[in-house]
Amino acid sequence: MGFLVNDIIPLSQARANLSELADQVKAGSEKIITKNGESYIALIDAQRLDYYHRLEQARIHLLLLDEAAKGIADIAANRVTDAKQAIRNIKKQRARKA
Repeated sequence: MGFLVNDIIPLSQARANLSELADQVKAGSEKIITKNGESYIALIDAQRLDYYHRLEQARIHLLLLDEAAKGIADIAANRVTDAKQAIRNIKKQRARKA
């Protein structure tokens, strides 16, 4: 989603017109508030923010499922190492480097 020029608002203007900006955001637009000419914060509808958070949570869950599937595939292909043995191997490698 792109932003229009009138969606980028200096902080001083946002302070003076917050109620009007809030109505525009509630109607579907998003605003970028700038400070000293740089993007500073975004003004978005609370329901849309909740939706963005749920999307991010779903993305995290999908990544975790993907990692679990890779782990299951490693087990099926017998690409496994005993945890105690793996720790011993790491300690040996560190001792050699020291």
